[in-house]
Amino acid sequence: MSIPFITRLSKILTVIIYLFITMPAHAQLSAAVHYKAVHADTSDININDYRRDFLASESKAALAPVNEVNANAVKINFLESLETHLSSRQERKLLMGYLKDLSANNSELSYNQSKVKLYYRLANVFARLRLYPLAMKCFFKTIRQNTISEDALLARPNVDLPVLDGITQQPLDNSSYLAINAKDDSLFINNPRPTDLSDKTEKKSKAITYKHITETFNDGKNAAAYALLFQVKQPVPGKPKVFKLANTGHTFITLIKYNTDSSSVSVSFGFYPQKDNLIFSATPWNPSCSGTFKNDNNHNWDEVVGRFISKRRFDRIMKLIKDYDGLDYHLSKNNCTDFALKAASFAGFGVAETTANWPLGHGNNPGTTGQGILLGTVYGTNGTSDLFVDYDRSLLKK
Repeated sequence: MSIPFITRLSKILTVIIYLFITMPAHAQLSAAVHYKAVHADTSDININDYRRDFLASESKAALAPVNEVNANAVKINFLESLETHLSSRQERKLLMGYLKDLSANNSELSYNQSKVKLYYRLANVFARLRLYPLAMKCFFKTIRQNTISEDALLARPNVDLPVLDGITQQPLDNSSYLAINAKDDSLFINNPRPTDLSDKTEKKSKAITYKHITETFNDGKNAAAYALLFQVKQPVPGKPKVFKLANTGHTFITLIKYNTDSSSVSVSFGFYPQKDNLIFSATPWNPSCSGTFKNDNNHNWDEVVGRFISKRRFDRIMKLIKDYDGLDYHLSKNNCTDFALKAASFAGFGVAETTANWPLGHGNNPGTTGQGILLGTVYGTNGTSDLFVDYDRSLLKK
């Protein structure tokens, strides 16, 4: 081997050693580790920057990140970053504009899984803002036309079957009646401050009569669709505890009627003990007392299950409400969870795990029922593809 060659080799090795020493550690390893990206990397996109751009302009350009591959992933992360509150009217206006743009392009050809996730996240945001009609409208967009259940279609009197098109014999959907419209704008944008689940100053639910509930839906307008939501507030979120001190949690329902004029009406309510002015009413020592309905429009919840239902199912639920009017409350046999579970069964779904023991009693309760939803024991007459199920994912880590 010649001296000049050895000299050149020595210089080359010196340069390689120098580069290896001065090169950052992550760069050294990258050449040795074979890495295949499974999902689009959004780590280089700051959600706060996207939020700023979102608020800076109403133009479509302000809503789209530079990297189109990451667009839907970033939008989903942005929706999650809202943390259930939109404090300014500008934020609400821009979000509604984005939602209408998204809905306008919701053709079958553009249907894809990432868009489904966007609509589902929007449904989550609006549910936590207690804008339940708007939440279920967003959820409706996640249901493929060929998987829409018989109950998610037009509300025709005494019919619990799909309304078929006379030419194609395919089910007609009510997308036009459930489209995002100006009435939604007025409800959401002009609301001084939509309530949300993070609000610790929860208002106490007040008594509501059966007559008030029925009059809400007897608005003289033709119905296009109905929906029911089943909501649970656990005594200890994420735990199957039946009670914590005097807190036993609560289970209630929300009924929604969508009209053919694009309006909607809804009411959230649950079954409560009236206490009868006795200290131990509705306790293990005196479990029975008079019952009453209360307005839960501002009640917090930890888990929710929703479904579009037919008029026949809606009428059965209204009859259930009538039967409960004046019925006695019983802590073990006829409590808030019993009422809500019966309503859910008439809507075509249920929860498998709902019962537990407590001192001097046993039965359905919010703690166990909410935990059942968290653990995935929800079931439906058509499976779970037409069920809107939502809860705080962090509860599963507790």
